[in-house]
Amino acid sequence: MTEPFPPTPSPFLNRRRFLADAGMGLGAIALTHLLGREGLLAQSLSHKESIRPVIPPGQPYAPRRPHFTPRARNVLLIFCSGACSHLDTFDYKPELIRRNGQPMPGSEKLITFQGEQGALTRSPWEFRPRGQSGKMVSDLVPHLGALADDLCFIHSMQGKTNTHGPGENYMSTGNALDGFPSVGAWATYALGSEDQSLPAYVAIPDPRGKPQNSVNNWAPGFLPAAFQGTEFNATNPIRNLARPASVGEPQDDATRRFLQRLNERHAGRYPGDSELAARIASYELAARMQRTIPEVADLSSEPAHILRLYGADEGGSKINETRAAYARNCILARRLVEKGVRFVQLFNGAYQTGGEGVSNWDGHKELFKQYSLHGPVLDKPTAGLLLDLKQRGLLEETLVVWCTEFGRMPTFQKGSQGRDHNPSGFTCWMAGAGVRKGFSYGATDEFGYKAVEDVVSVHDFHATILHLLGMDHERLTYYHNGLERRLSDVDGQVVRGILA
Repeated sequence: MTEPFPPTPSPFLNRRRFLADAGMGLGAIALTHLLGREGLLAQSLSHKESIRPVIPPGQPYAPRRPHFTPRARNVLLIFCSGACSHLDTFDYKPELIRRNGQPMPGSEKLITFQGEQGALTRSPWEFRPRGQSGKMVSDLVPHLGALADDLCFIHSMQGKTNTHGPGENYMSTGNALDGFPSVGAWATYALGSEDQSLPAYVAIPDPRGKPQNSVNNWAPGFLPAAFQGTEFNATNPIRNLARPASVGEPQDDATRRFLQRLNERHAGRYPGDSELAARIASYELAARMQRTIPEVADLSSEPAHILRLYGADEGGSKINETRAAYARNCILARRLVEKGVRFVQLFNGAYQTGGEGVSNWDGHKELFKQYSLHGPVLDKPTAGLLLDLKQRGLLEETLVVWCTEFGRMPTFQKGSQGRDHNPSGFTCWMAGAGVRKGFSYGATDEFGYKAVEDVVSVHDFHATILHLLGMDHERLTYYHNGLERRLSDVDGQVVRGILA
């Protein structure tokens, strides 16, 4: 017996079919919207065409053209490790003074990183008006306060993590996880460097040690390894650069020329091998650094008045010696900028196991005692660096950025004399090329707890740095793991309100 033919589908739409098709259609629309918002569609009408830098395999540091005319040629980024308190430095809150000792409204059940919060607590340092702008800055940093008319404050920063390691990652790379490129790596990937005898990107750790997340702060992530920051400071310059005493300069030069011919012949046998070409380029840079690094790191030629300006000539006490060591790092940073290094990352504060708050800005327990040590170390040398850049005309083409991983609570922790972690609102500042002078942007609430006016994300912050370097942050991408990655992620926007 033959099976009957199946019934012919009705040309009319019945209720069941309508509901099924409509459900599938709405799901497809929702998925398309979500993928487009996250920038994950193969082609999005709202997404700008990506333009990846063209990097010659054997010349990863060759200077490259920006997307448009830049305001800054290079960046000097100063990172205060340990989360420097905005409420004790640059963010003046009269209401915090008036309501000192009272509970913060709505905080009765607030639990932060280390536990319950106590009462609102004013800063132990007085705030005073500085310069013609009248900007209120704490007595903890009077030398920086004196330069308030040159600084552009962003008081409405927000982060996404309240833990130091992920916080350092987030501020340095735009992602709380390990494995992402630092802002300096992105900048040098995009633009290369003006000086081919020095690294394009230098990281200068604090003389007391490295930040908590160490090399992640200057790592290349998924970018080519050539764009990692080269780490050294004035106290511990790169070792083993000196020529052996038994080898004369003519012999050294002849050896270099011979090695260059061998490298060229070897590269010729493997045309198109970009990894080999990059490796040869890195070795050649290392050879050139044997001559340039000792010179740039040798501060003996600096005149006495410059050493005094930075506080690099001080000693006699532990705090003075620490300040002098950091001051020498600041001089080294200026010398690198002067030589054309594209990106210099200077750290103030270091992580030491078991030494909470001793060598960084992590002021949980005894904020006054801890910050009374850290403030002077940061203040005079950093102010000297800004003044020196300005008097040499370098500030006109250098963007100086000061930042930290997050802020601090307006309350003291229960049972302590210090402030807990607070990513909800904090302060960073910029100075120099392309930004407004003596200007404050955004605001936290009346206690300094949350950013409430013109909120700036870390992705916005990074987008603005790239913009000042002449880069469209939406078009600077790198294909990784199936995605066109970018420093500013999918939501970063240039903070145009701070641009000069």
